[in-house]
Amino acid sequence: MRSLLRDSSVSTLAAGFIAVLVGYTSSVAIVFQAARSLGADAAQISSWMWALGIGMGLCTLVPALWLRKPVLVAWSTPGAAVLATAGAAGGFTMPEAIGAFMVSAALIVLFGATGWFEKLMDRIPMPIANALLAGVLARFGLDAFIAAKSMFGLVMAMLLAYLIGRRAWPRYAVPVVLAVGTLWAAMHGLLHPEGIHVGLTMPVFTAPVFHWQAMVSLALPLFVVTMASQNLPGVAAIRAAGYSMRISRLITMTGAATLVLAPFGAFAINLAAITAAICMGREAHEDPDRRYAAAATAGVLYILVGLFGAAVAGVLLAFPKELVAAIAGLALLGSIGGGLAGAMKDDTHREAALITFLVTLSGLSLWGIGSAFWGVVAGALALFVQQWRPRSTA
Repeated sequence: MRSLLRDSSVSTLAAGFIAVLVGYTSSVAIVFQAARSLGADAAQISSWMWALGIGMGLCTLVPALWLRKPVLVAWSTPGAAVLATAGAAGGFTMPEAIGAFMVSAALIVLFGATGWFEKLMDRIPMPIANALLAGVLARFGLDAFIAAKSMFGLVMAMLLAYLIGRRAWPRYAVPVVLAVGTLWAAMHGLLHPEGIHVGLTMPVFTAPVFHWQAMVSLALPLFVVTMASQNLPGVAAIRAAGYSMRISRLITMTGAATLVLAPFGAFAINLAAITAAICMGREAHEDPDRRYAAAATAGVLYILVGLFGAAVAGVLLAFPKELVAAIAGLALLGSIGGGLAGAMKDDTHREAALITFLVTLSGLSLWGIGSAFWGVVAGALALFVQQWRPRSTA
């Protein structure tokens, strides 16, 4: 703990807060929609937030402190979308959905414990991984400036604060941007604290029911999109930032946490990519060995959101969506630039990496699988066609 306090700084605390702010506000509505579509009442929805907050918090805080590296996890946003769509179609009860969550989690544990997923990731060239990460993050960079359409003054004030901060106080540029954005929002009446309600969140246990239709329609799609659209770019974020970690153990950990907390509403906990990049970039700290403090901060905040779900979620949701979009995009500029630089520097991989970047950025989704997976497929296909040579028969 003494080492953590020494390694913490304003920039690491801000990075951890921004990661949680972006993670929750960008997709919490989809999680609510998924829970409601499966028939969850208010107590069960609160329990979902409790389980996800505790699971993400422990899976972030413990390895960050143990490994002294910025490990960050999140819930599966595309997984929540799959559940919302399937639940809206009808035919599944909450106990059947809980059973599907557990089956999906067991498959993730299997792929982590056997090392199958890590072996697959080891076959992806770094330029392709960098391009994948840049494609995932670039949409947030675009959203930062698209937000200027509805709140031009707010976004321009934050952009100016970022540019001045990068020149005058590079370590504290992002905290300055957050402070300026919050002050602007407060002065113009854009903050909405009325949604804050103080109180502990109580978990609600739901006994699982294992039904083959739920396995096919919920468990398998949830597993595929979590691995392809979340864990895949999550590993790319780790490697693009230059960190060496035992991926198999991390995947196994997230699957095991989901398995234990699924009866309380944890549908899928996985490696983060977008929020991880916030904690792994230079904006979190100039020293890569001290960026774990940003992840530890996020872990503590996740746990607080779980324990005091209604109150903390209300604080996070009090910020206007344009402010969240702007702070996310500006905080990720360094990671986007680094990903693009790493993707384009090697002539032999440049075109394949560019294809990976564009397909990932496009948002292409086929059969419920997101663009991160298809970006890697397209890049790998391009690389194979360019580099394949027929064996000589001589």
